[in-house]
Amino acid sequence: MTSQITVEVAFALRDKQEILPLHTQAGITAQAAIEASGILAKFPEIDLTQNKIGVFGKLVKPDTVLRDKDRVEIYRKLIADPKEVRRQRAEEGKVMKKGGGDIDKAD
Repeated sequence: MTSQITVEVAFALRDKQEILPLHTQAGITAQAAIEASGILAKFPEIDLTQNKIGVFGKLVKPDTVLRDKDRVEIYRKLIADPKEVRRQRAEEGKVMKKGGGDIDKAD
C-alpha cells in the first residue's frame, strides 16, 4: 500500500500568482513535484537551474523530500537589490533633510 500526500506548487509574477495542488506519492522531491505539477509549461520563464525554490519561505534543495501539505515556492529573480534600494532611499532622505527650505542669507 502506497501513501498519498497533497502538496502545492506556487509561482508568482508581479501581477499574477499560480498555486497548483498536486496529489502524489509520499517521498516525492521538490523538483519532481514542480515537474509533475505542469507549472513549467505554464511559465516557460522558469529555469530550475536559475530560480531558487523553497518550502513555506525557507530555501530548499531540489532533492528535498516533501511532506503532506507542503507548498513548494519557485522564486523569481529580484529586479532590484533591496540593500541598494534602501541605500538610495536613505541618500534621498539625507538630501531632503539637509535642504530644509530656502533661507535668505545676509551677505
